[in-house]
Amino acid sequence: MKIGIITQARATSTRLPAKVLLTAAGRTFLEYHLDRLVATGLPVIVATTTNVDDDPIVELSEKAGIPVFRGSEQDVLSRFAGAASQYGLDGVVRVTSDCPLIDAEIVASGVDRWRAENDENLYLSNCLERTFPRGMDYEVFSASRLLEADAKATLPADREHVTPYLHQNRPGDVRLLNLAWSGGGSQYRLTLDTEDDRLLLTALLEDHHASTLDCADLVAKLAEHPELAALNAHIEQKKLGE
Repeated sequence: MKIGIITQARATSTRLPAKVLLTAAGRTFLEYHLDRLVATGLPVIVATTTNVDDDPIVELSEKAGIPVFRGSEQDVLSRFAGAASQYGLDGVVRVTSDCPLIDAEIVASGVDRWRAENDENLYLSNCLERTFPRGMDYEVFSASRLLEADAKATLPADREHVTPYLHQNRPGDVRLLNLAWSGGGSQYRLTLDTEDDRLLLTALLEDHHASTLDCADLVAKLAEHPELAALNAHIEQKKLGE
């Protein structure tokens, strides 16, 4: 069974334009993100758009040796389905490129659990209930269920956000499994969505060697330095459909 990670990336983000191409300590946030994904040992695919604005994402990904799929900007579900089909995936791990410090071991352990369950109707995630910091999120599901969602989902939110058709169990036979974490830190934001998020991530990367830290280390670092966590503590996560 071929299981691969598909990460979505685009330059036309509204809150912080071209956010994944911004830099900290001399590297783009996208490069940090891809390094983390490659460390899982799984194939990695960048799913971006056909917009010319996203040419730099393609160039950076290909320079890193990461294959790319280009598709619709708004219909992200079709983009994921196209990527899974083009690269012959049987199982899909969905992540988003605004997670430059995502923990490779956490993702890999989720994939191991999904594989062990041996159930193509299983949707497994670590964010059905929030126990991890934002920025550690992943989802795992079969390519067959992804292609079914692409064929049948009609709600705009389902097309834009890829997986609601599955995790809302619209077909009625999807089995949901949340892998929780007891390490704490669910109140923290290690995701890149706003300028204040960028300030925190930049401080972590430039002053605290965050590129070498796993999730537990990052949570401990923020607990040690509440002034860092305060940089983006006020940011509200965008709701589904916004």
